[in-house]
This record gives sequence, structure tokens and C-alpha cells, in this order.
Amino acid sequence: MANILIVPVSTGTDSAAVTRAVADALNTGTFCVLDDSGEAERLICQGKSDDWFDAVVGETAALDADNLVIEGIRPDAEKIFLASKNVELALSLDAAVVFAAFSRDDNVEYMVNKLNLAKQAYVTAPGVLAGFILDNAKAGVGEAVAEQTGLTFFGSSDNLRDTSELLNRTRRRLSPAQFRYNMIETARKADKRIVLPEGAEPRTVQAAVICHEKGIARCVLLAPRAEVEAVAKERHITLPESLEIIDPATLVEQYVAPMCELRKSKGLTEEQAREQLQDTVVLGTMMMAQNDVDGLVSGAVHTTANTIRPALQLIKTAPGASIVSSVFFMLLPNQVVAFADCAVNPNPTPEQLAEIAIQTADSANAFGIDPKVALISYSTVNSGSGPDVDAVIEATKIAQEKRPDLAIDGPLQYDAATVPSVAKSKAPNSKVAGQATVLVFPDLNTGNCTYKAVQRNANVLSVGPMLQGLRKPVNDLSRGALVDDIVYTIALTAIQAKQMEA
Repeated sequence: MANILIVPVSTGTDSAAVTRAVADALNTGTFCVLDDSGEAERLICQGKSDDWFDAVVGETAALDADNLVIEGIRPDAEKIFLASKNVELALSLDAAVVFAAFSRDDNVEYMVNKLNLAKQAYVTAPGVLAGFILDNAKAGVGEAVAEQTGLTFFGSSDNLRDTSELLNRTRRRLSPAQFRYNMIETARKADKRIVLPEGAEPRTVQAAVICHEKGIARCVLLAPRAEVEAVAKERHITLPESLEIIDPATLVEQYVAPMCELRKSKGLTEEQAREQLQDTVVLGTMMMAQNDVDGLVSGAVHTTANTIRPALQLIKTAPGASIVSSVFFMLLPNQVVAFADCAVNPNPTPEQLAEIAIQTADSANAFGIDPKVALISYSTVNSGSGPDVDAVIEATKIAQEKRPDLAIDGPLQYDAATVPSVAKSKAPNSKVAGQATVLVFPDLNTGNCTYKAVQRNANVLSVGPMLQGLRKPVNDLSRGALVDDIVYTIALTAIQAKQMEA
């Protein structure tokens, strides 16, 4: 599907007419006007731009159109901030932008300045601008403007041409809004029961309430009800009746015997099992081992080791997996990419690094990301040498041999993997360089530092870490996790649980 966003850049432009004309010219095009009830203004004023973008993605997805032409936000001197959201709107919909302008007295210089000024908003969104349509202009004016702006001239609303070029601009880039929308909708359909061992932790309580309000998952808080109610009162949260709150002390005894059976090779006694089950993470893991819940999310106050160790002991790895690794979905402004392994394995061997690359490619694909896998190093191709580079070279070869169906390359420096212009000079023959969507780091030190630097300094939402390689979904949180992080991790866990049924 090709999405096209018509963005008016001057007063006098009938953007609705232009949008209809472009849709008609594409034959299979569908004309779409976004809800103009003031909802966008209300949500943006409340700092909830993401909610609006997610709603727009849902609105356009419901149209199920082959080619969708959308009227963008019109410039308004009193609400200029709204028009500035056209860039993010285009990125959210993976849409090509066509400027719609009204010619004044066929003044080429005026139009060149107007379009060049409008272009500045899109400098951080390469590949989004497609061209412009110019109404009320004499023959030759549009061509002159195109020559001086570098933009493609598609004609006027009465005389459109070359619009077929717009249909070839599909970039297969998953936007943050599309990722969020797809994730929430898929989680809703999965309808899974997720246990939260840190049941009275304030962020966790708030996230569980949001999940129930949005129908993302059926959450189970492991904590005495009085403690959860105290948190809710302090944070002015209304606990929905559907939210399960279970005092862990009432569950321990029923899992003693099953736990002893699972750990009989280690000689676990009933007394030892009873003691270990005082830990709510162990208790939650046993609930999952006995199929009483579908997944587990922990880590807001526990370490990664506290979350993973019980899973390795009681759940075990999935068939064919020799390692458990992690992936973060990084919601960058222009697209969603996967980072691995940033939470679990300190110094993976080349064989393990290859498996992490394959696991992460499969996870990315499962969540709608076209996997182009780059194994990251301080060297690109053969520009450096040493044991660290050699390990990445070997891991790349192993991964390529195991999965020839995947686009995998390395070693690549981060900029060579993600920036087309750098890739062109450093790795011109690579099928991954400049367009990587899965970035596999050589060790935990590099991966963890990189994901936190991107997350915090670029104000990027990171979803995860999602654990890969277990028989059932257990997911760890960063102890600095925000409420939204926990909500999305619960959604990921519900989706994993559904996928693991296959």
C-alpha cells in the first residue's frame, strides 16, 4: 500500500480538492479526511500526540485501501503548532508528502521561497518528500519552481501527471505509531493472562490498570490487596473490578509439590521449595509452568538475574535454542528498529552471537519489522582487525550459513549500518548497510550503553527487553522503566504467548 499525504503550504489552497484529484488520478486511490473535530488539538495540547497518531493509524488501517491519499493539516496562523505535526503524521503513516500550493501572480521567486521554507521541516525525514502540486499557475511556472527547489512537479489539480511515481515510494518502514497500534491490537486479540510478581509496585499497578482499561491483557497482581489499594489511593487510581489481585501467601502451598517435581534432579525438598516460593518471581514462574498464567513481567524492582534465573530453572529454553537473549524495540522518530543483546549475555561467543542475531531477526519479523541484520563492531568490513572484530566476522559467517534466507552482514559500524550516505562509502556492496533494522551488538557493555544513550538523550521510547529463547514468555523490565514501558512489555508478552501456541 502507498500512503500519500497532501500538505497545504500556502493560503488559498483547496487541499481537499487537491487530495481528491490525486486519489482520482491514481485510479485505485482512496480519499481520506482526518477527523477534524478538534480531537487532534485537544490531545496535542495535553501532551498526548502519540495517542492521536495511534488513532490515525487505526482510522486509516480500517479503510483497508490499496492506495490512500490523505489531506494533511492546513496552516493556521493561530494554531501553527498543529501544521507542524504534518511531519510526524507522514512518518506515522509511512506516507509520501506532496506539497499543495496556490500560485500568486505566477511569482516563481515567491513560490520557490515558500516551498524551500516548507522543506526545512522535513530535513530530518529523508525520503519523505515526493514533490508538489501548484494551482492557479501558468504553463512553465511549475517547471521553473521545480528546477529551483529540486522537488518533483506533479502539475495542478486540473492537470495531474507523473502520479504513478508516487505508487513506487513504499519504503517498508515500520513507524512507531504503526508499531504501537499493531502491538496493542494484536495483544487485545490474544486475550492472555499475565502475572506481575511486583504487584504493589506503583508503576506496575498503574500499568496493570491501563492494560485492563484498554483490553491489552488480563493482569494478575501478586500482592496483598491492602497494599495495592494503598498505592492506588496515593496515585488517585481507580482499580477496575476485572483486575485480579492475589495475596501470594494464599498460593504458595499449591505449588510446592509441582516445584519439587520440576527440580527433583536437583534434590529440592518441600521445605526448600516453600522457602523459594516466598519470592513472588519464583511463585509467578511456577504459575506459568503450571499453565495457570500465560506470561510473566518483572524487573521494576528486581534485577535481570532475579527475573531470568527462575525461568531457566523451571521453564527452560525453547526447542532448538541454546541461549536466552534479549531484544529492545527502539521507537526512533522515523522507524522502529531492534537492538540486541542489551540485557542478558555479557560476552557471547561467535556461535552465541550468531544465534542472538537469528533470534532477533525472527522476533523483529514477528512484530512487523522487515529484518535487515547488522552485526555491529568498531570496524566496517575490513577496516580494522583484532580479536573483537574477528569474533564478529565469524559470527556473521555462522549466521549467514544457518539462515541464508535472512539479510545479514557484518562487521559494520553503527553509522555504516544505519546511514545510507556512510554506507555508500564504507560498504557499497552490502545489502544491509545503510538500511539495517536489526542491530546486534558484540557484547553487553556495548549494547546496554548504546540503548540507554539513544533512549535517554534522543528521548526515544524503548520497548523491552523482551526475552528470546524461552519456552514460555518471561520478560524483564529496566528498573528505570516508565509506566508506558511496562504497558508495552505486557503487550509484548501477551503476543509472545499467542505466538508460542503455534
